[in-house]
Amino acid sequence: MLQTTTREGVSDACLDLLFREGRTCYGWLPRPVPEAQLRALYDLAKMPPTSSNINPQRIVFVVSPQAKERLRRGLKPGNIDKSMAAPVTAILGIDTRFFDHLEKLAPHAVDKRAGYLADPDLAWRAAFRNATLQGAYLMLAARALGLDCGPMSGVLHDVLDEEFFPGGVVKSNFLVNIGHGDPASLKPRGARFGFDEICQIL
Repeated sequence: MLQTTTREGVSDACLDLLFREGRTCYGWLPRPVPEAQLRALYDLAKMPPTSSNINPQRIVFVVSPQAKERLRRGLKPGNIDKSMAAPVTAILGIDTRFFDHLEKLAPHAVDKRAGYLADPDLAWRAAFRNATLQGAYLMLAARALGLDCGPMSGVLHDVLDEEFFPGGVVKSNFLVNIGHGDPASLKPRGARFGFDEICQIL
């Protein structure tokens, strides 16, 4: 049942976990992430909104030593050690044919398929924007489950796409290492803008 009444926000402890104290991890403790936890992670991350519910993100969770070796080929040198040590590396992909699934995901928007087919730039922008948004949801869901994340964009996209997304329909977006971070690997937190520096209320 849809709840429309006013709700209280989450506790300060939850805000700390998700935002204030959550950090990008570069090193990892030797603790596995079980498949059940990855399934729970996805079940949370799939729920927040995308435009017309198009859900263009596709995920490959790289866990096994064999899959890690396949992943190695698509990493730039500075990111190899981080990903090889992480219990899980999620390859976040973008389904460029997301509109083929409108009947299942967004029957109210099936008539938009023709517009996406006629305008590839419009389709790509919708796919990229929403898949990237879903990547952020995935990281927050991981933190909510007590996991740490290390997002990375230093990859060889052509290599990753050939290895993990054959066929050319899904394109790699970015990677997220997932596990239990080593506190010793944390770097000092970078600066953030203050509200009055970049925000307006009109």
